[in-house]
Parts: sequence; C-alpha cells; structure tokens
Amino acid sequence: MTNHFNGVKTAALFGAIFAILLGIGALIQGGRYIWVFALIGVAMTFYGYWNSDKIAIKAMQAYPVTREQAPAMYRIVEELSAKANQPMPALYISPTQAPNAFATGRNPQHAAVCCTEGILDLLDERELRGVLGHELMHVYNRDILTSSVAAALAGIITSVAQMAMFFGGSRENRPNPIAMIAIALLAPLAASIIQMAISRTREYDADEDGAKLTGDPLALADALRKLESGVQRAPLPPDPKLQNAAHMMIANPFRAADVKSLFSTHPPMANRIDRLENMGRELGR
Repeated sequence: MTNHFNGVKTAALFGAIFAILLGIGALIQGGRYIWVFALIGVAMTFYGYWNSDKIAIKAMQAYPVTREQAPAMYRIVEELSAKANQPMPALYISPTQAPNAFATGRNPQHAAVCCTEGILDLLDERELRGVLGHELMHVYNRDILTSSVAAALAGIITSVAQMAMFFGGSRENRPNPIAMIAIALLAPLAASIIQMAISRTREYDADEDGAKLTGDPLALADALRKLESGVQRAPLPPDPKLQNAAHMMIANPFRAADVKSLFSTHPPMANRIDRLENMGRELGR
C-alpha cells in the first residue's frame, strides 16, 4: 500500500506554523511578551478540544438517535467500533438535506458521530459504511486535538501580528513600518493556509484508515462521488456557526465556487477518489 507520509506532512506544517509564531513574537519588545500569547493559545486549545462535540452538534441542530430510530447507521457503527476494539460513540442525526457526516469528541470515550438526513437518503448501506468508517478514524486518530491546536495557533498568530504592528517591534531596532504592516497582513494569511493544509492531510489519513477498517475502499470512493454532486445541489448556508464546523465534515459542505483551494479544509474530491481506487486495485477489489 502506498505511504503518503501524511503524518510527516502534518508535523512539518505544525513546524511551519510555530516558526511563524516565534518569528513574529520575537519582534514584539524582543519577544518578552510571547509567553502571554502562548498561555492564551493553550487556553483556547483546551476549550475547543474539551467542548468540540457540543459545539459541532449544536451548530448542526442534531438530535440523538437510538438503534430503533436509525437501525442501519447504528448497526454499522456498532460493528466497526467492535472491529476497532473501541467504545461505541453516541449517534446523532442533523435535520438538513445537505448530505454530509462528521465525527467529533475529545477521545473515543467521549465521541459522537453525526449524519445529516440528506446523506442517509443519498447513500446506500455499503456507501454509508465507508463514510462511517472514515468518521470513526477521525476519532481514533485524535484529529479533533490536531484541528483544535492548529486553529488556536492560527488565532494566536493573528493576534501577535497585530501586536507587532501596534508596538512596531523592539525598541532597540524598530523595523520599517511598511514591513510591519506587511507582517500583520501576511502572517495571519500564511497561518490560515497552513491550518487548512493540516486539515487536508488529516482527511487523506481518515480516508485511508477508514478504508482499511471497512476493507472496502471503493465503497468510500463511490460515496464521495455522490457527495460531491449532492453538496452542489444542497449546500449548507454560509452561516458562521456552520463554517466553524465545516472542517469536521467528510465533504466540504459549501459550494465549490465559494471556497478557494488554498483555504479549503478538504482535499479535492478527485484526488481522494483516485487514492481510494488505487487502494482498491491493490486489494484486488
């Protein structure tokens, strides 16, 4: 099986975002206040990580479901959780026709999987199994922690860059004001691009690991094809609350024309499908 080194890529991207943070922090009074932003970042990360399940579920107005209310979804998640030797997550359905799914929660013991009514209507049971395998692997890979840290660091870089422009760097060696303005504008832009790139590498990992869990990569590939056209027919509205949960979903929930590639939280569908089809060929499916 092809190794795409997504874990190494994620580590390299985190290194880049830390380098930006430390570089800008050094400009503010010689870096003496950067620890304040570091503490703020830790607090932001902890809050986002600890409350990730509540925030996403509330944003999608999802309701909990039982085995009787969603028998196919419940049966699939129960089977895959047992196969992975992990606890059964709570199951939710969001009352929207926009086809999508996401998993959230700070660890497998406090996890939730949510499907929209739209995706349950769109996919057959085999394709739904592929999607749910993908979502469970987000939980098992601790991707919520990864995304929380990336978001917090991007937010800190924005604050530090603005402070650098306000204070004008260290008193001993103040840089050119135009350079400081450029840093204040470009550093947050770079941080956001890196944050989105981290999300994209985690999506590739969840695709591959989810396909291994289900043993059927072509099922997920078929589901992604349907989701690509399904989202274009019925996208989520561009609500800020929904935008904050978009990175958790298996497909970008907004119209492709509304999302620039550099700022997309998801890799191109064609790339994801190609990888899954390659896996299928290697497995002889």
